[in-house]
Amino acid sequence: MGCCTGRCTLIFLCALQLLAALERQIFDFLGFQWAPILGNFLQIIIVILGLFGTIQFRPRYIVVYTVWTALWVTWNVFIICFYLEVGGLSKETDLMTFNISMHRSWWREHGPGCIRRVVRPSAPGILDDYSYVSVTGCIIDFQYLEVIHSAIQILLSLIGFVYACYVISVFMEEEDSFDFIGGLDTYCYRQPPLEHVELKPVKPVNVLCLSTE
Repeated sequence: MGCCTGRCTLIFLCALQLLAALERQIFDFLGFQWAPILGNFLQIIIVILGLFGTIQFRPRYIVVYTVWTALWVTWNVFIICFYLEVGGLSKETDLMTFNISMHRSWWREHGPGCIRRVVRPSAPGILDDYSYVSVTGCIIDFQYLEVIHSAIQILLSLIGFVYACYVISVFMEEEDSFDFIGGLDTYCYRQPPLEHVELKPVKPVNVLCLSTE
């Protein structure tokens, strides 16, 4: 295969997906978003597997990448619905942290233009180490940043899915043509079968010995 083919395009797309997943993993770690962290980890592993299969001409690995891509698109659609609060979902719940912490998206307090202020409560009866965080001046809300990240993942995954299917079909055609040529070569160089020779029994000849006495 030449360089300007679907295989090279799929390699480029896998590299982009890998970079996008690593970037997202970093910010999800900063926000302690355990569910996305787990999903990003699986995404990184499968993309590396698909990249290896594309480089090494292993269609089975690309099939695994294709199946996971469909699941990855579904997961990112769910994240979009979660942050846009579609279908009764609420971005204020602890679903992304498996209900083990109250952390939210890292972009909530560190988005573009956001000013983060720590406000100490003045009411009596509240512990001194308890504080509120006030965030103002954000150019774009954190939920839309999360939606943009998921939309980019969906776009790359859909394009990668199409090219992965194309590369799998090309690999399978090449394997079939290789087997066909190999079969012809084997047939051409095969020795012809030996002809069967019918053997007939030989009758003994009686020899008479005459005495000269």
